[in-house]
Amino acid sequence: EVQLVQSGGGLVQPGGSLKLSCAASGFTFRNYAMTWVRQAPGKGLERVSTINEVGVSTYYADSVKGRFTISRENSKNTLWLHLNSLKTEDTAMYYCVRDADYSGDAGRLPVIRGQGTQVTVSS
Repeated sequence: EVQLVQSGGGLVQPGGSLKLSCAASGFTFRNYAMTWVRQAPGKGLERVSTINEVGVSTYYADSVKGRFTISRENSKNTLWLHLNSLKTEDTAMYYCVRDADYSGDAGRLPVIRGQGTQVTVSS
């Protein structure tokens, strides 16, 4: 069974930092590019960041570039997202997904996804 199990997140003040983790099982993790998406209240899905299979190539949304860092460790089947200099507009539910499963549709979460991690940025 394919599983993506997330941890991390929580409540943080503006300017603060958080780390999200995603532990993968049930598939060959090193064969998949991985993506973090987020959904803010009342808004569609947004691709936040993507990392390729070997962790060399990355993509960041303009809204998080320079503040978030995606990484992975294939020997541990784990994906991370480091969130720095957080802003109130980063408040959202964050999901890890396999990039191949994500169509880019702003309204549709992939069936295979992490359980979601709430990030709330508030003073």
